[in-house]
Amino acid sequence: MKGMKKSLTEEYLYLDFSHHTEGCIFPLHTSVTLFLLSYCDCKIFKVCLVLTKESTNGSLLRDVLSQDIKTQMISRQELPPIVQNCCLPAVVEQPDNFCRAGLAVVLRHIIQKSYEVDPSKKEILELLGFKKTCLKACAEVSQWTRLCELTIPLVIEDFLRESSKRPPAIPAEILELERKLGEPVRVHNDDKLRRQKLKLQKAAAAGPPLAKGRAKSRVHAQDTSEHVGSSPESLELTVAFSKLTVQETAATAPREPPHIRKAKASELPPLEHVFAEGLYFTLTDIVLLPCIHHFLPTLSGTFLLLPDDSAEMPRVPGSDISSSKMSIDRALRKQQQLNNLVYVVTNQAKPGDRIVDFCSGGGHVGIVLAHMLPSCQVTLIENKELSLIRAKKRSDELGLNNIWFIQANMEYFTGMFNIGVALHACGVATDMVIEHCVRIRASFVTCPCCYGFIQNTSRFSFPKSEQFKKTLSYKEHMILCRFADQTAVQLPPQQRLIGKQCMCLVDLDRARAAEERGYAVQVISMEPESCSPKNNMIVGVPV
Repeated sequence: MKGMKKSLTEEYLYLDFSHHTEGCIFPLHTSVTLFLLSYCDCKIFKVCLVLTKESTNGSLLRDVLSQDIKTQMISRQELPPIVQNCCLPAVVEQPDNFCRAGLAVVLRHIIQKSYEVDPSKKEILELLGFKKTCLKACAEVSQWTRLCELTIPLVIEDFLRESSKRPPAIPAEILELERKLGEPVRVHNDDKLRRQKLKLQKAAAAGPPLAKGRAKSRVHAQDTSEHVGSSPESLELTVAFSKLTVQETAATAPREPPHIRKAKASELPPLEHVFAEGLYFTLTDIVLLPCIHHFLPTLSGTFLLLPDDSAEMPRVPGSDISSSKMSIDRALRKQQQLNNLVYVVTNQAKPGDRIVDFCSGGGHVGIVLAHMLPSCQVTLIENKELSLIRAKKRSDELGLNNIWFIQANMEYFTGMFNIGVALHACGVATDMVIEHCVRIRASFVTCPCCYGFIQNTSRFSFPKSEQFKKTLSYKEHMILCRFADQTAVQLPPQQRLIGKQCMCLVDLDRARAAEERGYAVQVISMEPESCSPKNNMIVGVPV
């Protein structure tokens, strides 16, 4: 076929399998992944269903699976070592040192590989959205990713289990999804579309045109309907279907009349959802469709209990750090930062230790550690694919064989390790790293960043330590965090000094919280302090 390319790298796709009932494979993450494989007509992965403790007989599974998807059953003990450190689903490239884990990461990879093998499948690539960012943000920092990737599949699985026992209550998370689908649509060209909808509404309200202008109006109406639909209610559908059929959209419509162009934004009607993220079919719909498909039939003829109110899900801002070629000055400062972290870690590490570089980016810290500590196993955890690909390329050029690469959200990494490292993990990401380490009694060496992004989440509340909670309110702690970001070199010296003091107080709270859980912790500064405005290091060792 024209445009076809062959995949040069053999990849294995590992999916959990517990049971199947009424055409649905559980867990739902597996159903969603298989649905996407079928939708993309993707046959480039070797699919392995991994039996869980709850697994039932899978001999009848081929009756449920698409005939085009070839699968094999394996036990968890047969998983490659790198996958045994992750939550499924997961994709592994041979020779088993680069792993992608977590539903959103794996689904995005399937789409990208499907398009890479057959570039004519442009409609498949469109699933990633306008800027190819659909479900790209980590679940830890994106309320929407967490709702779609984690919350909805899990609550529907629980709902299906409970519905056979007693009348279930509609999960609050389903009501939250319904509320979000009722919000006005935001798309990159929504102002133009809303003005077109306003024009259609005004035309409908004006009624039939006068006889003498009827012919002219009929022609204009026909021209308009070709682009934006014949009624205000159909505009969203017309735009959505034109996208699906790869036709011209409303961008070629005639220029709007003056009274429409001059209308204030507050006067424009909102756009309504056709699909989960607005007007276009995306990866989010691929995730939600199998879940809702199995949820809705259980409502038929069933008395359902509504919860008093739906749970409020906190929003955590994130940051996107793009890589670029460094200036000589910045490269020197980066080298000084690495020297500080590597010095502390190498003094703690013992032969055979497992070291994890969280939020690893391009692998500046992890690759140096793997080179300096050949008797230790180093794992890089990073959500951004391109950063991790660059890291693997650097590692391959150095011939390192004691390093793993895992593209995943932090919570999908479940392996045991001895030391956790993070250089400039933004906002609450530092707290997530420390929590990950404390949970398994591992040492940690972290250099925090982006204090202004710190705020309460579903997993953390601030201040963190009992000592600070007795002194500071949440609002007062947030003021500290905002001032802690005032350390940029272009600021006046006195302002930078205040920022540094606030930074130390925020990190002292983190240190005290870890001490209350059985750790010996130090907050120290990198040397020279000029290597970074965010030059604190929090070093913790379990007592």
